[in-house]
Amino acid sequence: MSDPTYTTILCGTDGSESSFRAVDRAATIARDAGATLLLATAYHPMSRREQQDAAAALGGESYKVSGASPAEEVLREAAARAQKVGAKDVDTVAIEGDAVDQLADLAKQRKVDLVVVGNRGLNSLAGRLLGSVPANISHRATCDVLIVHTTGRGSRP
Repeated sequence: MSDPTYTTILCGTDGSESSFRAVDRAATIARDAGATLLLATAYHPMSRREQQDAAAALGGESYKVSGASPAEEVLREAAARAQKVGAKDVDTVAIEGDAVDQLADLAKQRKVDLVVVGNRGLNSLAGRLLGSVPANISHRATCDVLIVHTTGRGSRP
């Protein structure tokens, strides 16, 4: 029989409060198992038009990214939360592309034992019609998947 202990846990986050609840749960599991916690966020780069719109919103100044990207900011906050919960070995990665594709690929590449995601999207109309990250990752992952109830009644703060 194989050892049921998790050694590498992947948690996807988009920076929303509900996704940070999944980070908290993943961090608790990583802490208790002595596992590496890999926090990931998938993103799509801004188009030229989106950059121009952002510049207009900033008073017409030319748009330039200074400091960290939004994805890096999300990961920095998620890592701080995970460490506050007690996760010791925390790694982060921002990956360009679709969340489900990137999380599934990352889980395979890093030999992840557990993927943790929040349930956000499972109960929405779009989630039911088009599928959601939690539903799709549960079908695509080749390891255990924990879908944390992060929204609505019964969610933990």
